Order: sequence, then C-alpha cells, then structure tokens
Amino acid sequence: MATFQVSTIFPLMNSSNQKRSIPKGVVIVATNNAPNGKVSPLTSLPKLPTRSLVEGLDMKTGAYKIPSSTVQKEIDSNPTIHSTNSALHSSAKLCDPVVMSEIYAIMEVVADRVEMHKNIGAQRDNWNHLLLSSINVITLTAATIAGIAASSTASAGVPFTALKVSSALLYVAATGMLVVMNMIQPSQLAEEQRTAARLFKQLHSQIQTTVSLQNPNTMDVNEAIEKVLALDRAYPLPLLGEMIDKFPKTVEPAIWWPQQKQLSLRGVTDQGIEGRLANRSNSWSAKLEEEMTEIVGVLKSKDVPEYLRLTEIALKINRILAISGPLLTGLAALGSAFLGSSTFGVWSGMVGVIGGALASVVNTIEHGGQVGMVIEMYRSNAGFFRLMQETIEANLREKEVGRRENGQVLEMKVALQLGRSLSELKHLSVFSYGSKLF
Repeated sequence: MATFQVSTIFPLMNSSNQKRSIPKGVVIVATNNAPNGKVSPLTSLPKLPTRSLVEGLDMKTGAYKIPSSTVQKEIDSNPTIHSTNSALHSSAKLCDPVVMSEIYAIMEVVADRVEMHKNIGAQRDNWNHLLLSSINVITLTAATIAGIAASSTASAGVPFTALKVSSALLYVAATGMLVVMNMIQPSQLAEEQRTAARLFKQLHSQIQTTVSLQNPNTMDVNEAIEKVLALDRAYPLPLLGEMIDKFPKTVEPAIWWPQQKQLSLRGVTDQGIEGRLANRSNSWSAKLEEEMTEIVGVLKSKDVPEYLRLTEIALKINRILAISGPLLTGLAALGSAFLGSSTFGVWSGMVGVIGGALASVVNTIEHGGQVGMVIEMYRSNAGFFRLMQETIEANLREKEVGRRENGQVLEMKVALQLGRSLSELKHLSVFSYGSKLF
C-alpha cells in the first residue's frame, strides 16, 4: 500500500474544471485494492503563519512584501540606517544631471586639447630638427663654394662669377632662415606644447577625481572652465600674434593657473556634516601651520629665485647665440660677394669661409643644444614652485579651518611634489633647496 501525505494547501481539479479544496490537516491514503482513500487526522503539521504575515504575501507573484509602516519604524529606531538613508537622499538631490553633462563636456574638451598640444609639439620638434640640418647644410655648402671660388682666379671668367654669386645667395638664404628660426625658437615652442599637454592631462585627472569622490556642482564647473582658459592663455597654439615672447626684457615664471580669489569649499563639501563633527580641525594644527609657513619661506627665498636666475643666464646665452648666427652668415655673404676684389684681397675669401664655418657651430649649439627648451623648462619649474607657494598661502590666509584643504592631504601632496618624505619636510629649512626633483 502506498501512502501520500499532503502538507500544503493545493487545488484539485475535477472533470468539469471546478476547484475543490482539501480539508485542512488530512492524509490521503491510497491502496492498490481499495478504491476509496482513508482519511485520518494529521497531528504533526506545523502551525500556519499568522494573519500579519499572510497579509504581506503578494498573491499574484508569491513574493513577500514588508509593510511600509514596519520599515519606517525600523529606520526611525536605528540611527545608523536613518543617517545612511538621509545621506543617500541628500546625495541624490546634489547630483544635477545638467552639471554632470557640463563636467563631461569639459573633460572631452580637455582630452582634445591634450591631443592637439601633443601633435603640435611633435610638429614643432620636427621643425627644429629639419631647420637645423637644412640651415647647416646650406651654410657649409656656401662655405665650400666660397673656398673653391677663392682658390681660383678672377681671370677664370664665368665659373668664378657663378661660384661667387652662388655662395653669396646661399649665405643670404641661410641668414633669412636663421633670423626666422631664432625668432620663433622651435625647441622652446616644442617644450611649451609638451608642458601644455602634461598640464591638460593633469587637469583631466583632477576633474575625474572630482567626479569620483563627490557630486560636482556649479562651482566645480566654473573652476574647470577657468583652468582651461588659463592654460590656453599660458600656452597658445597659434604663432602669429599669440606666441610667447622668446626674448623678454624681464624674466617671469610661467603662470598657467587662474588667480585664486577664494578657496572652494573642498573640506566642507567632501567631509559632510558627520565628517566636520568628527574632525573640526580639518587635520590642521598650529605646528602644521608653522611648518607650511616655513615651506613657503623656503620656496620664496630659494627655489623660485634660483630658477629665475637660471632662466636669465640661459636667456642671455640664447640672445648672444641668436644674434651671432645671422651676423656670421651675413658677414660670410659679404665676403663671398667681394671675392676677387683687389680692395679686400684674401680677407674676403677668409671671411666667406670662416664665417660660414663659425655660423654652423653657433647654430648647432643654439638649436642642437636646444637652449630655448632649457629656458622654458626653467620657467616652468619656477612657475611650479610659485603655484605651490600660492596654494599654501591661500590655505593659510583662510581663517576658517573648515574651508581649507585638508591639512594632512596638503602636507602629503607638498612632500611628494618636492620629492621629500614627511620627516624631511618638517626640517626643510636646513636643506639648500626645497625640491629634490629639479
């Protein structure tokens, strides 16, 4: 005999598809020789759920739904859940889709600027190599022709005149090309574009960090736009009318950041109410302020003046070389033009040959040694220390500690940017210079 126990409530369908329910707590006993089932009471069934639980069942989907009144009571009674729920609601309110769209649009523009400056930097680096080799070839060719012409006599007629004129024309062409090359300084142009590409990459990373760590607001959008425009002014793409003066009267550090009128509320925004209550000092202390004041003094008295001094030295050397190159090729052109003259005799030939050789040497030192690039590198280094100095000063000027950048984070950033450990940073005044990187 086979016995089947039914422990759940289920419908039985008859031939006419009408539902009949089995009485609660019964056992259906089926036998091979008995057509009728023997029903006996079942005493081992568990107690059915109460009415409050049954009310939570979704009869259509079979899912259990917790009553909203129960959830609200649980949230109100648990302070952790209540604070988390409030933070999520405030975060959802702070996230403005228009602001996010603007932030991502700025990120696209910044990424495009990176590629533009990278490509133009490679192009202007090619200018430096191509112009250097071309002018040197022209100059040495003109010197060789002048030497051949000087070794022949004026009685040779047409060949002598052709050699003399060819040498003079080549020197004139080299002089014109040298004047243009020395004015634009292709190696310095290439370094400007490399620096701009690096700074735009840095700005792109900063915007990504802002999006990842907090909800951007209108202040973040305006700040990003100001930084993009400041970089465009500091490192312009066009040459005519916008190019940075390559031989300024006074040397100034490169400025690629907007002037900080006031600090953005980074500390307040990032920490929130709970963070401010937990850390009212924003990781600042009197000792840290003294340390930062000492760092500002070191940067102002040692690093920035030192790199400005090096920039002035490199600028003087470049100015001398930029004047000497065209002057030598111009003198060589005059010497070639007066070859065979009885007035100047052998001096015209000597000036034509020696002037061309010296001009090639000067041109190689100036543009092969990339003196313009060295000037821009020193100028950028001075600007880097000036930016660090202004950032620290802006934090120290802010009297409300909560509006400052987090003191511990700022200290770590300054130490890494200077290439020093935190222990070295505390005794920075004993070192010759603040930075170990440059």
